[in-house]
Amino acid sequence: MAATAKTVVATGASSGLGFHVIKHLLSQTSQPYNFILGARDVSHTQDAYRSAFPGASLDPHSLEILPLELADLKTVEQFAKQTLEKCEGKRIDYLFLNAGITNGAGTEKAGPGGSKWCEALVVNHLSQHDLTHLLLPALLRPGSDRTDTTADSNSRIVVVSSGAIRRVTDPSTLEKDLLAGSGKDGNTVYAETKFVQLLGAHWWRRKLKETACKVVAVSPGLIPGTGIGRGSGLVLSMEMKDAKSVEEGAQSILRAFTRDDFPEDPDRIFLTSWGEWWDSETIGKTLDKELQDRWCPEKEEIETEEGLKDL
Repeated sequence: MAATAKTVVATGASSGLGFHVIKHLLSQTSQPYNFILGARDVSHTQDAYRSAFPGASLDPHSLEILPLELADLKTVEQFAKQTLEKCEGKRIDYLFLNAGITNGAGTEKAGPGGSKWCEALVVNHLSQHDLTHLLLPALLRPGSDRTDTTADSNSRIVVVSSGAIRRVTDPSTLEKDLLAGSGKDGNTVYAETKFVQLLGAHWWRRKLKETACKVVAVSPGLIPGTGIGRGSGLVLSMEMKDAKSVEEGAQSILRAFTRDDFPEDPDRIFLTSWGEWWDSETIGKTLDKELQDRWCPEKEEIETEEGLKDL
């Protein structure tokens, strides 16, 4: 009996780690997938996947690439609408949130679309948090195979995080640092936005605890080959301690798709690049529920604060 196709919706899969994760899943045939990828440059992304599989059929998989500019919350709404239409009432099995930038906060007082927040916060957290809200109905639908009672029958949100969250020692500075025009450098902003993103993963874990949707945050490790440092001007190399190849980083992320040995402590949702669940002490500052609530607005709040009400 053929396996039932699973639907994967992904951000940040045009290149780098996300591209390698999707390419790996496309390369196997035992589990069919329907992929819906959001990309700033649809044509470039299509060419990248055609080059990876020249002349080859993607069967038993399907691949759809839709426009998505995470710096523009209006396109997030449009992407979500198109995605739900493509799902045709079926469940989203995996929401893979991989997109991220390392840009500093700059000196312009208005962020993307007039937001008070800098571009990196909008891209790394707010847009993907909003996308999760918008796609939640499809994540919570029953799976196609209702006889499947294994961990595989759950849907899953996979959030690509970073060990950089440990560099945030005083969360009270986030409110000021992440404003558009704060002038904070890319290294600081990257660590702080990934910290906020992890607050979001914990917030969703709490919100979905009574559902069949699991939330996993995962660090791929230090991966110089992705070009992640270009926004901040930071030069990374494979000579750095603990540096890993893009393929190794992709394998770390892929573990987050399948691991079901969740710790008894529900707060331990962070999977390290070496395959261990980080203890609560290491991620302690992100476990502050008031802080999670502060940085994780409901859908209606996002629409109001970011001027999306009339869309």
